[in-house]
Amino acid sequence: MISLHGKWAFVTGASRGVGAHLATGLAQQGCNLVLHSRDLSHTADLAARLRATGVSVVAVAAELADPAQIDPLLDSVQAAAQIDILYNNAAIQVAKQKALWQTSPQDLRRSLEVNLVSLIRICDRLAPPMVARGWGRIINLTSGIADQPEQTAYAVSKAGVDKYVRDFAPHLRGTGVQMTLLDPGWLRTDLGGPHAPGDPDSVLPGALVPALMDRDENGRFFQAQEYAGLPLDAALHKALTL
Repeated sequence: MISLHGKWAFVTGASRGVGAHLATGLAQQGCNLVLHSRDLSHTADLAARLRATGVSVVAVAAELADPAQIDPLLDSVQAAAQIDILYNNAAIQVAKQKALWQTSPQDLRRSLEVNLVSLIRICDRLAPPMVARGWGRIINLTSGIADQPEQTAYAVSKAGVDKYVRDFAPHLRGTGVQMTLLDPGWLRTDLGGPHAPGDPDSVLPGALVPALMDRDENGRFFQAQEYAGLPLDAALHKALTL
């Protein structure tokens, strides 16, 4: 298992739900954090709690649906820290369509901008410095959503994330940088809704596994729920056998 103590992680969409659990789990490993949300006030309480554990925390804010805000966001991130670990967690899921074949252009564009285009732009800025240093972990969150054409905008954006990772991963082999996919599961979060079967707590320890693996896992698809309820060491051992 790789030690994350003293490393820096950037977590997008960190104010609540999966993002907040990710940040907490990383802090428990001694990892310093850059927390993203749409407004600095959204991560203020989380940042205070994590600083109390002894790690350093920086908060940044941007609306990922606004293309003009991405570069200033990344300028702030790179000014704050050398990012070793990236969790592209932020995503939106618009309300279900009222009928099939009626995805609105506005919903499709906004979903693609937040869930895919901003993710690619963040990777494009933060991956090259990782390669230059010879180490990094990029974990892009995806979804197991299937057979729900009423969620076309969300599903297509996540399919784009999958394609992006699988095309780039082979080029990262041997660099010390790993780019992987993580499906957190269907959880009772703002995105997953109140009727989802999974508790947000169950995203750990599985969500940490891609960051901690010490062998080349480029392009691998991880499902956090495969490790729910396991101690971290047992989760890592299981990941090595799958």
